[in-house]
Amino acid sequence: MQHLKIALVQVDLIWQNVEQNRLQFSKKIKSINETVDVIVLPEMFTTGFSMQPQEIAETMQGETVKWMQTLALEKKAAIVGSIIIFEDNNYYNRLLFVHPSGEINTYDKHHLFTLAGEDKIYTSGTKKLVVDYKGWKICPLICYDLRFPVWSRNMENYDVLLYVANWPKARIEAWDTLLKARAIENMTYTIGVNRVGVDGNNLAYNGHSSVYNCLGEKQTKTISDEETVIITLNKNHISDTRSKLNFLADKDSFTL
Repeated sequence: MQHLKIALVQVDLIWQNVEQNRLQFSKKIKSINETVDVIVLPEMFTTGFSMQPQEIAETMQGETVKWMQTLALEKKAAIVGSIIIFEDNNYYNRLLFVHPSGEINTYDKHHLFTLAGEDKIYTSGTKKLVVDYKGWKICPLICYDLRFPVWSRNMENYDVLLYVANWPKARIEAWDTLLKARAIENMTYTIGVNRVGVDGNNLAYNGHSSVYNCLGEKQTKTISDEETVIITLNKNHISDTRSKLNFLADKDSFTL
């Protein structure tokens, strides 16, 4: 596909209430009247960024996974977001990329947010994920991963770098700056989907879900409230930019 249409769903999450968050996202997603290819939800979209997973974690056989599969089939679009998963006696901040076919690709957050003690509660993932979807290569990562350019580095020749997040208002300038930087250095579309509102720890969030092109040019307006933004990516932009400015050919190699 030459074009990829993506919906960024920015909402105020209901603190640690899995069922109510699913209900509100059902309404938001079903209200998307355009045909889209990918629908992106924030990090821990069923709970907010919680360090109390014991009562709210789910399994890969749980209701939220089934819900995502049902909606992906209904909308004929991939649905992406992270939730709390309990597996093999460990808790994971796990991103799910759910295809319309029901196929699921997963990515476990690699850089756990030590400032909030996430590393004490959740288990870190060790592998990047690049999803082949409709002829596009998409690399999805989670929130704090944004601060680490080596992990995000475009070694796989991906087309889209995607971050889902609960990134607080107090550090929103870093969010805006780093999304732009990741787009420039990796010569890729870079997308960030954040939340709004105030969570159970009294942390405020003001969204700024955004899309940047391969040159770091912002493609969306700044949004600070609940809103769904739809944007179409063009693969010609990637090929033309990389052809004229072949900076990726000079990139350093890293071993992690």
